[in-house]
Amino acid sequence: MIAIAMPLALLLQTPSAAAQPPAPPPACDSEAHAAFDFWVGEWDVYPAGQDTQVAKSLIERRYKGCAVVEQWMPFRGEGGTSLNHVDPESGRWHQKWVGQSPGAVEFVGGPVEGKMVLQGYWEDLGGPGVDALVRMTYSAQEDGSVRQHGEASTDHGLTWATSFDFIYRPAAD
Repeated sequence: MIAIAMPLALLLQTPSAAAQPPAPPPACDSEAHAAFDFWVGEWDVYPAGQDTQVAKSLIERRYKGCAVVEQWMPFRGEGGTSLNHVDPESGRWHQKWVGQSPGAVEFVGGPVEGKMVLQGYWEDLGGPGVDALVRMTYSAQEDGSVRQHGEASTDHGLTWATSFDFIYRPAAD
């Protein structure tokens, strides 16, 4: 019995000719993956129309181009991080925002007329029990800055009001 078991054990340890390593994942270098590249950079952030800086933000394309990661560093209030990626099947962009408050906010959207538009429900944005639908529009400006215009709706998108309006200017050295 031992003489028979030994060759069988050797056969089980020999790699099969049909066994091949898994194919590498597709590269994240498509036009869809580049749709948010205009936001990548190191930024000084200002409220639109004002000259008083309120934050710094570092946005990097990471993980072989498969994600855009933001590190939001306000001078006051809560910082946080967003992880952004495009779903290769649907072509839609997803953003997950996590800050110092419990929970996270998830946005979905994509490029619209050269701008990135993401939308999602933000719990308690208007106070306890007052959730809001938030639409964020990111647009590259002629001077090299990026505008992030946030609008909120508490009636499921029937009406909108500006919630925030930031200009991301390239960081001063």
